[in-house]
Amino acid sequence: MNGRNGVGVAKVAELLDLYNFLPDMELRGHRIMISDVNRPALQLSGFFEHFEQSRVQIIGTVEYTYLQQFDTQKKEKIFKEFMAYDIPCIIFCRDLQPDEDFLRIAMGSNVPVLGTRRSTSEFMAELIYCLNEQLAPCISIHGVLVDVYGEGLLIMGESGIGKSEAALELVRRGHRLVTDDVVEIRKINEHTLIGTSPDITKYFIELRGIGIIDIKALFGVESVKEKQEIDLVIKLEDWKKENEYDRMGLEQEYTEFLGNKVVCHSLPIRPGRNLAVICETAAVNHRQKKMGYNAAQELYRRVQENLTKSREDDD
Repeated sequence: MNGRNGVGVAKVAELLDLYNFLPDMELRGHRIMISDVNRPALQLSGFFEHFEQSRVQIIGTVEYTYLQQFDTQKKEKIFKEFMAYDIPCIIFCRDLQPDEDFLRIAMGSNVPVLGTRRSTSEFMAELIYCLNEQLAPCISIHGVLVDVYGEGLLIMGESGIGKSEAALELVRRGHRLVTDDVVEIRKINEHTLIGTSPDITKYFIELRGIGIIDIKALFGVESVKEKQEIDLVIKLEDWKKENEYDRMGLEQEYTEFLGNKVVCHSLPIRPGRNLAVICETAAVNHRQKKMGYNAAQELYRRVQENLTKSREDDD
């Protein structure tokens, strides 16, 4: 799943609470393929060179007022010429009401006409963000995503290693579950990855020996979250005596999703280790590093200062 099939106009209307001026028109089948939008001032004046018809068309106060100066015959000509193109939809802002001729021609041309009460600039920004999110490249991976102190913690590892149990303990400690088992990752931009849950498994956790539990029903709405930016990855793996594990953390390790790098820690599992506490500590430590403090570097600095001081004392 990568957004190349576009997003349905009906879904965008639902997400942004738009009302439909043509309730008799079936919105299914109408899809938006790109996140760019267009205010068709030039097109309404008859200039269609370089017109990007695959964009959502936004009608604001300027376009609306411009159309009102023409008589019925002139407006009908403009409307027919404009809607002869394969436009995904037209959205009127500021609670502006299209006239009957506009709606009649739109119905005949099979072009959805929607409306919102929001101001044009505010709505355009919201629409572009929504389309960027819905049309973003997307992959599905096996893992658990939890919001821990505001940090998006993606827990990965082999099946049965304890990811769901760690997530359940984190929820019991006051953190929020985003998704268990399957994480849908969307690349919003070069720096941001957003994780969500498939609708069918949203807020469910599978615990071996118990079965499926509903986190939202058991712990309340404050224990779940719909989406979360991925800030940190923890890979759980079986502890092996012969393996070497990072004990200082001076060098960051990364894993990559859709071309974006995310800080990654490999966490060896053995009896007696409290995964939830370790995950909490990793999240807080990562947050601290983002704020400019690195405990490993501070320890290294102190050691170097102590060595320098010892040499000076010897001299």
